[in-house]
Amino acid sequence: MNNSEVAFQPEHDHSRCITQALKDAAELCRGRQQRLTPVRELVLQLIWQSHKPLGAYDILPALAEAGFNSAPPTVYRALDFLQEQGLVHRIASLNAFIGCSHPEHLCNNSFLICTRCHSAVELESDSVSKAIRVSAKAVGFLVETEMLEVAGICPNCQQEESTS
Repeated sequence: MNNSEVAFQPEHDHSRCITQALKDAAELCRGRQQRLTPVRELVLQLIWQSHKPLGAYDILPALAEAGFNSAPPTVYRALDFLQEQGLVHRIASLNAFIGCSHPEHLCNNSFLICTRCHSAVELESDSVSKAIRVSAKAVGFLVETEMLEVAGICPNCQQEESTS
């Protein structure tokens, strides 16, 4: 079962995602000799609480409630670190962040974003990535990074629509 199938299930248990993400982050940071500070860890945990991308300003109140400095630079520094380590991705069209389900390897940064419930999942598709690279090569363009954001309606919202 892939990440998109799991994330779009209404009974999906986000606590498993949070636990796995924090475990992966701790191992990855230890292996890279990077510090996963309490603020960074909390920001990562908040991002994984749902599969809905969060903006920096969505995170501020939870930082304040936890007793941390809740100034925007604190959140942005934590997000920058998490992004540099491959633990989160920025979804440009939403100016928001979502957790990376496989931080141990380089991602293509392709996302399926539901326009109704605002859930988003990372799309892992070698065929999509290959099609982009082949098309780019055909016009003499060398792809360095990819960012593909696909807006649509997730299975849950489609089902709700059909039963309404």
